[in-house]
Amino acid sequence: MKAIVCHRYGAPEALRLEDVDKPTPGDGEVLIQVRAASLNAYDWGLVRGRPAILRLMVGLRRPKPKLNRPGRDVAGRVESVGRNVTRFKPGDDVFGLCRGSLAEYACASESYLAAKPANVSFEESAAVPLAGLTALQGLRAGRIQSGQRVLINGAAGGVGTFAVQFSKSFGADVTGVCSTRNVAMVSSIGADRVVDYTREAFTRSEQRYDLIYDLVSNHSFSACRRVLTPRGVFVAAGVGGADGRAFGRRLGRMLTVALVSRFVSQSMVFNVTRLSQEDLVTMGGLLESGKVRPVIDSRHRLSEASEAMRRLSEGHARGKIVVTVDQNGTPAES
Repeated sequence: MKAIVCHRYGAPEALRLEDVDKPTPGDGEVLIQVRAASLNAYDWGLVRGRPAILRLMVGLRRPKPKLNRPGRDVAGRVESVGRNVTRFKPGDDVFGLCRGSLAEYACASESYLAAKPANVSFEESAAVPLAGLTALQGLRAGRIQSGQRVLINGAAGGVGTFAVQFSKSFGADVTGVCSTRNVAMVSSIGADRVVDYTREAFTRSEQRYDLIYDLVSNHSFSACRRVLTPRGVFVAAGVGGADGRAFGRRLGRMLTVALVSRFVSQSMVFNVTRLSQEDLVTMGGLLESGKVRPVIDSRHRLSEASEAMRRLSEGHARGKIVVTVDQNGTPAES
């Protein structure tokens, strides 16, 4: 089968489309005929080998052979299942998380998959898993409630576009922060107000928020606290996939959150994404109902994975970057 492989750390051009052995599912695994995958910051971190701590797990000088296949988000059709699998059978359409999803086939744990809604394309489903989990769990960590005022800093990115829509599904009044070019898009997915950070800083506003979900870490913690209500909650995104200075900022934010939360009435939460089948099922229901729709920045074929990764590395994608995989001439978006 064909798969994207990364043999050395470096630029997107380090990715290669190669022939590799087709995987065999383990006892609790499902073999998926991949129809679409999407990229996350973690994938770019794997290609670059940054932050440096990532190399302790993946490989010091180059990615280890068993870990050199990027791609976590996946959507496709079940081809075969391991003997202990009970939730899925061959022919089922699924979406979720695995390793090495930039390939024609990939194996995933049964517990990391959910049924793909029939009215949602493979491309849209593949755009959901990791970014959607991060958005949903971050808002829950902030104890979001109907009627609250919520601000999403970084509303145009992969996680941010889901956070805006999930917040609305919870009944919140939502403000999104993004650049000028993304104002109309963020408004179109449900934001009640949009702050253009090139023209104004939300930290200087007279508005107060019950919950701030910070996906960017481009303002000091004290500045963000200024626009929280006295009992407001500040949620800081995890460090997964952060690179260089961004990793340092987010790690510093984590330590600050742990220290300051002991002495103030406002709550500070550091959110780390968990793999959860229950949450995948919840998101599948929101997709099926039409309450949430993935924002897709661009689509690329498997042979164009380097181009897709370069787009991700630029840091200006609107929503998610999707890689489609044709199977026997059948369009991946079916």
